[in-house]
Amino acid sequence: MKDSVYVIIPAFNEALSVDKVIGEIPDFVTEIIVVNNNSSDQTSQVAQKAGATVLEENRQGYGYACLKGMEYLKTKNPKIVVFLDADYSDFPKEMGSLVKPIKDNQCDFVIGSRALGQREQGSMTPQQLFGNWLATTLIKHIFGQKYTDLGPFRAIRYSSLMALQMQDKTYGWTVEMQLKAIRKKLRIKEIPVSYRQRIGFSKVSGTIQGTFMAGYKILTWIFKYAFIK
Repeated sequence: MKDSVYVIIPAFNEALSVDKVIGEIPDFVTEIIVVNNNSSDQTSQVAQKAGATVLEENRQGYGYACLKGMEYLKTKNPKIVVFLDADYSDFPKEMGSLVKPIKDNQCDFVIGSRALGQREQGSMTPQQLFGNWLATTLIKHIFGQKYTDLGPFRAIRYSSLMALQMQDKTYGWTVEMQLKAIRKKLRIKEIPVSYRQRIGFSKVSGTIQGTFMAGYKILTWIFKYAFIK
């Protein structure tokens, strides 16, 4: 695959899983970038040993980690950027399905939809399922764009990613990207992806505070954009 594909993996205390994720990423990827987000375990060492480029971002937050990876890419010449979690809940081998529509110039932004794919029982909590349903329903009615998921496994043309001028530092990263993609009139596509129970403990859906903050940030972005013309 001639188009350069870079993968950004935010990671917070994922020493038990990050090497498994790296090990299953397809060979066509140019570089794998793991952003260690202030971990207290051996995430950095494990990721580096597995062959990834490791960046350090001590400011806690999923968005902070993604932005750190994007900053690094300014020194490269990427065509496509893939975002992938470090907890081994996604199937990295399915990455080719996300990248292909962009490579074939059919779209600019591809979301891996867990709702459309095969989902292992118990892999998503009831609050995740409800939050996804609520957010995608609101987006459909307010913006006219049908999404089925806010899944973190996604691919986007690098030039399109830069045009979005991403800002969110924490839980609102995924929904911000999807809302801005609508406003920028990107060609958007959803691809079914498989999903399994993660390794380790979820820092978002696994805590009351994380669940509340994620829901708050998602709804804030949706209603904020509802009033921006």
